[in-house]
Amino acid sequence: MSISKAEFARRRKALMAVMEPNSIAIVPAAPERTRSRDTEYLYRQDSDFYYLSGFTEPEAVLVLIPEREHGEFVLFCRDRDPEREIWDGYRAGPDGACRDFGADDAFPVDDIDDILPGLLEGRERVYYAMGKDAGFDRQVMEWVNAIRAKVRSGATPPGEFMDLSHFLHDNRLYKSAAELRLMKEAGEISARAHSRAMAYCRPGVMEYQLEAEILHEFAMAGARHPAYSTIVGGGKNGCILHYVENSAPLKDGDLVLIDAGCEYQYYAADITRTFPVNGRFSEAQKALYDIVLQAQEAAFATLVPGAHWNEPHEASVRVITAGLLELGLLEGELDTLIEEGAYRRFYMHRIGHWLGMDVHDVGDYKVGGEWRVMEPGMVMTVEPGIYVAPDDETVAKKWRGIGIRIEDDVAITKEGYQVLTDAVPKTTADIEALMARAAAERSD
Repeated sequence: MSISKAEFARRRKALMAVMEPNSIAIVPAAPERTRSRDTEYLYRQDSDFYYLSGFTEPEAVLVLIPEREHGEFVLFCRDRDPEREIWDGYRAGPDGACRDFGADDAFPVDDIDDILPGLLEGRERVYYAMGKDAGFDRQVMEWVNAIRAKVRSGATPPGEFMDLSHFLHDNRLYKSAAELRLMKEAGEISARAHSRAMAYCRPGVMEYQLEAEILHEFAMAGARHPAYSTIVGGGKNGCILHYVENSAPLKDGDLVLIDAGCEYQYYAADITRTFPVNGRFSEAQKALYDIVLQAQEAAFATLVPGAHWNEPHEASVRVITAGLLELGLLEGELDTLIEEGAYRRFYMHRIGHWLGMDVHDVGDYKVGGEWRVMEPGMVMTVEPGIYVAPDDETVAKKWRGIGIRIEDDVAITKEGYQVLTDAVPKTTADIEALMARAAAERSD
């Protein structure tokens, strides 16, 4: 299961179709980054670069030149070097870039200063994501200035720069059938990981031990890396939205919130589940949990082509505000509380975000000042939550320190929507049943 060479070619064609005549697009690979001293972070290719090429090596530059006589797709990459390959791994080299990745022309990246100005010269427009990489920005301007220095000799430098991201990211927003298959697989792997963590959980286990269970399931399924830092927050730690210390013991009577998703073949999953450490929800925990689950279901009901981006959030806000009002955590009139944003004390984030190659994926949320309309192929998260601060003395003690979030990944379809992550238990009854079975198996 992977993206085909033909699909990468279609992506490049789609981007070049919206570029102005006599233009050029430049996309650099992600730089390697130092972790500490002479140790590098594990390399991960830039999403835009990979989306257009499938090429995973560092020190590379992709160039697209629509209607170029000698080929529209040019790739600069590291040359073959048997000695370095012994240390760092195999390289495709320019020949491999053409043979395996569909480049029309490929050159050693060490020769880029001699070749790329010639490709830029005479082009009216340069499509480039200025500001993303300051070092590469300077390099691009050096190439342009090299052409400007030859104006008296008849050289013509580019006259205009245009932001590549706007055009490319709009393409990335709509997922192909192949992309959706990969995202479904990422969701299923991540769902199994969450179920495994639920089954392992019991009082006295450390937060990082649940994280280890999740990462093990990812890796064993071929998704070696998480799509983002895993959150395992027990008790009051579940009220910290981006808690990643994962260092505390899990206590009897507390909930634990896990926000974790794998990256599979460059595509992300993003799931959150909240469940009782001891396998049984208290009355207060269940009351808040059921409100969050109802809010997610209300949000799902709005997900049809033609709905706008904010509709699921509005639906979740109404359900959560009404629920908190009924339980006494809020007081007043429902519509007034919504209008004044009183719910934000307990539900301070939005319903979700785009999902794809990046966990917070690219794509505009508004177009022309209006909320974007949902269309088939878009993928988003739906993640309502309620978080009651542990020191909030305005509410009864039984509510304090409870953090709950329920998150799933959803693809918009022609008929409505498809949940990509529904293989992990979500109702209180299903969660308790899974944890009871696991506890019984441990005691046998």
